[in-house]
Amino acid sequence: MTEQQEASEDAVMTRIGQAVILLHAGDREEARNRLGEIWQEIGEEGDSLHRCTLAHYMADAQDDPADELAWDLRALTAADALRDGSGTGEDGPGNGRPPLREPRPAMRVFYPSLHLSLATDYLKLQRPEAARVHLARARAASGALADDGYGNGVRAAIARLERRLAAEPGARPRPFPEQS
Repeated sequence: MTEQQEASEDAVMTRIGQAVILLHAGDREEARNRLGEIWQEIGEEGDSLHRCTLAHYMADAQDDPADELAWDLRALTAADALRDGSGTGEDGPGNGRPPLREPRPAMRVFYPSLHLSLATDYLKLQRPEAARVHLARARAASGALADDGYGNGVRAAIARLERRLAAEPGARPRPFPEQS
């Protein structure tokens, strides 16, 4: 990869980071606008890491739960592209290397959060069964998380959502799908 390409990719992540700062500061509309502009530039076929990161944060900037779900699904699709080697610059067909089957170590830490977000989205849309499936996947993937602030925060959020789902009206006491 040339220095110019590396600088360009860093610029994309920097711009995503700037939009995320706006999002965390409460300016959802401006964050959504900026992330949308970047998405238009990188497109559906752009670098998988960029798409995953942008879509994951774009979901948080949405007001409509269905839109939030759509963006979280895009993030998971992009993460999976990194797993199977179809992402830009990744191992896979056409570059002489075998495709990846497991996520790269750096990507494994994204899966608990991605599945947790999807579980939350499905619960907002009153689809508790789908929420349970993704929550179980988040729990199963949480072993990749470090024992640090981020990892502990994601694990705590998984536990909170588990308790919330268990308390849902009409919920039958039963294990989550991967626990049966």
